[in-house]
Amino acid sequence: MKKLTLSASVLAIGFGSAALADGHASKAAVLDTYANIAEANYADSLTTALRLQAAVNTLIASPSAEALEAAKTAWLAARVPYQQSEVFRFGNAIVDDWEGKVNAWPLDEGLIDYVDASYGGPTDENEAAVLNVVANASFTLSGETVDASVITPALLEDTLQEADGVEANVATGYHAIEFLLWGQDLNGHGAGAGARPWTDYAAGDACTGGNCDRRGDYLKAATDLLISDLEWIVAQWAEGGAARAEVTADADAGIAAMLTGMGSLSYGETAGERMRLGVMLNDPEEEHSCFADNTHNDHYYNGVGIQSVYLGSYTRIDGSIVEGASLADLVAAKDAALDVEMQSKLSAAVLALGRIKTAAEAGFTYDMMLERGNAQGEALIMGGVNGLVDQTRSIERVVAALGTSIEVEGSDSLDNPTAVFE
Repeated sequence: MKKLTLSASVLAIGFGSAALADGHASKAAVLDTYANIAEANYADSLTTALRLQAAVNTLIASPSAEALEAAKTAWLAARVPYQQSEVFRFGNAIVDDWEGKVNAWPLDEGLIDYVDASYGGPTDENEAAVLNVVANASFTLSGETVDASVITPALLEDTLQEADGVEANVATGYHAIEFLLWGQDLNGHGAGAGARPWTDYAAGDACTGGNCDRRGDYLKAATDLLISDLEWIVAQWAEGGAARAEVTADADAGIAAMLTGMGSLSYGETAGERMRLGVMLNDPEEEHSCFADNTHNDHYYNGVGIQSVYLGSYTRIDGSIVEGASLADLVAAKDAALDVEMQSKLSAAVLALGRIKTAAEAGFTYDMMLERGNAQGEALIMGGVNGLVDQTRSIERVVAALGTSIEVEGSDSLDNPTAVFE
């Protein structure tokens, strides 16, 4: 595995006089901080994914209950920095074109491996919904015979990912790995995550679920592919990288990209598609990490990521801080009261999402909160939704104060609720 070196700018703390224009932070300096945070955030995602890879390799080489738990723990840790990085979506085309490879959801897990009989079979929407690549060394897909005798990253990425043009055919990324580690969560709104036995990776007669060697091959291929994808995105934000160059080329467009990412992740994506929609449908399958019951952390760290970009300060997994000129500096120079408002709204949203996280970690899991008639759960989730929507309104005022314009991703669950049930 090649060793990646962060650009020197990422390691700098604070900013000097070159960041100032007429005594205030310049847009160019703010964008430098933004790119530095992106590089560091994705580098942390890579570091934690490498730890996941090591745990996966141990599980495959020497299967045991302890090895499976270690791999699960590594997966959970890997999600902490990655979810913070989602704020770089929506405003950066390079990130958007790439992101589906690593974090696409929801997925028809029957494409990958065995599922419970209650899952059903192929549907008009997805003929490959129960293809079960792990169990089949050869199959027909899109009218063509596919040789899957060897499960490789290329097979997953080039043949299976979004096969037949169906977005639910997710064969790669964090959630495919999550399913292979946890298995299906068959508890509905009850307590408990997926409970895949470690023997699904055992050799010989100890193997459960069948095809344990191929399941290990799939897990390894998916994890190796995640590493290469994260290496690629780190390089895009390093000095000389395409994403860094693009966002810093035009200061006004770059500031708009920052605010677009903040607003869209806050409003349409997290508050709408990931939270409000689940409350409306009362469906545990609407959890972002439905196999591991980790959705509370997904939402919380999305909120932290949005806050970090505004404040120009990111705390790395080793405890060090990458910081510099910020959007907060720009806004304070224009309207100090608005900056106070924006910071207050960001903090309130993180606190509301933190209440969901705290409740889930105490045993009141997100899928339990989604049950119809569960007033406490709905109140917790809607507290997070309302906090995110509220901070988006302040983001819109920031956009106006800075004299720019953006388009924020919407969601029918927030903008046209009746359409959800049509």
